[in-house]
Amino acid sequence: MPPDAIEVRSLSKTYDGLFGRNKQRALRDVSFTVPRGAAFGLIGLNGAGKTTLVKALLDVVRPTSGNVLVLGGSPADPKVRARIGYLPERLYLPPRWKPSEVLASVARLRGIDRAEAEIRRQLGRVGLGPATERPVGDFSKGMKQRLGLAVALLGAPELLILDEPSDGIDPVGRVEIRAILKEEVARGATILLNSHLLSETERICERIAVLADGRLLTQGALRELCGSPTAYKLRFSRALSEEAAAALGVTLSEEPGAYRCEAKDPALLNALIDEARRRGAEFVELRPDMRSLEDLLQSLLGKPS
Repeated sequence: MPPDAIEVRSLSKTYDGLFGRNKQRALRDVSFTVPRGAAFGLIGLNGAGKTTLVKALLDVVRPTSGNVLVLGGSPADPKVRARIGYLPERLYLPPRWKPSEVLASVARLRGIDRAEAEIRRQLGRVGLGPATERPVGDFSKGMKQRLGLAVALLGAPELLILDEPSDGIDPVGRVEIRAILKEEVARGATILLNSHLLSETERICERIAVLADGRLLTQGALRELCGSPTAYKLRFSRALSEEAAAALGVTLSEEPGAYRCEAKDPALLNALIDEARRRGAEFVELRPDMRSLEDLLQSLLGKPS
């Protein structure tokens, strides 16, 4: 069985201040794993340590203590780094270059031979096919972000580390990027997503880790951290009577027009829906009852939602 895509064990990082004073502890004994083929979200407030953690995964900074393994090897190994696609938060692109020239340069660095078709494919995927002859200096922030994503995707890397991939992207573009990332997971890639856009993280990732003040507060499956395996939200075409709701054992949710129910297994859930229909209710929606990542983060930090 192949090793996890990312293994972080007791990772700590302290930055020395001037003359060794005012040391800053950016990471404090952080441990977690990211399974292969998972979409994993890294969340936390500014200064939580997320950027330092990403840099440790890329061997940009060296840990003060602890260990990091990426794709079963050291991130310092060039052969390991060649299997990683990275989109940094602060992206620099030569303003006079064309998109194809940017990707051709990256292809040479990664040792991708005969990359012309792959370059065209990735530019098309991110919506830059019509802009291949324009200099990057003429691009909007969103277009530059799309180009950065194309760079990360080039050559079908096994691991994608994406720092704020939707920054500067309009709502329609975010939908397109989500679709691309889901395609990447479907082909077997692992994604580590670092984003302040918690709603995007919810839509893309099935597992998360929460950092605060350099410490790992929690990690795990989104469903386990934000919801209950037995709690569901139901919606009907019209409101239930108080008598029907009481008979079914459902309660009004804080979400307008929705009801909350508990069902320990699918058979009980289906029986509840069947009984609602027998009473004349028209069932239109069923989904897990989950709180948002924003609510989870606020509760972990001890702040009111």
